[in-house]
Amino acid sequence: MDWTAVLLLGAALFAGAFVQSSIGFGMAVVAAPFLVMATPSLMPGALLVTSFSLPVVQLLHGPKQIAWRPLGWALGARLLLTPVGVAVVALLTVRAISVVVGTLILVTVAASVSALDLRPTPRNAAAAGAVAGVAGTASSIGGPYLALVLQHERPERLRATLAAFFLVGTSMAVVGLALAGEFSREQLLAGLAWVPFVVAGYAAAAPARAHLDRERLRRAVLVFCVVAGVSVIVRALVF
Repeated sequence: MDWTAVLLLGAALFAGAFVQSSIGFGMAVVAAPFLVMATPSLMPGALLVTSFSLPVVQLLHGPKQIAWRPLGWALGARLLLTPVGVAVVALLTVRAISVVVGTLILVTVAASVSALDLRPTPRNAAAAGAVAGVAGTASSIGGPYLALVLQHERPERLRATLAAFFLVGTSMAVVGLALAGEFSREQLLAGLAWVPFVVAGYAAAAPARAHLDRERLRRAVLVFCVVAGVSVIVRALVF
């Protein structure tokens, strides 16, 4: 494992943690393109390991206004579909997984800018959890779908609910991948090495949240994601 590359990728995790701390999701969406292009063998396990840290910090230090009912439906559906995500990782090549990651990033952007006026009904929450069971396990990108369902919740309630969803859902994904033999020691070590960068990103976002234009930041993140998603797909298909 190239530790120089791993440590340099810490900057992507820092930026992703800053974004997620500000708008509720975004760490995996921002960081995944860099990881897929630089160290594809570490995906998705290393990013899943790192994904534990930010929800823990958010739940310990942030408001605990969790929307329990939609969270329960989303987690139940995610548990049922996690084996499908594990099968995707086990059966596809690294190049194919890169295409999947790039495609899911573009789908996330499309969902985020859609005019769908979703409400946190059991059906919608379960559908978001089901998609996250596959996408979150195969690429570590699972939160934006539930964020779309919770779009009308207060920001504090949205962030707390998503943090709980990330924490439990990531645990499901890691256990599933480990049981299938798709979670390596290198992925564990790289993920642990990125934890300080994630904590630093969260700490940097805390004093900035009151002054940030969240909508402008959200638009900038979505533009970046379009460019990054297309780049990942093109690189996987051409090179």
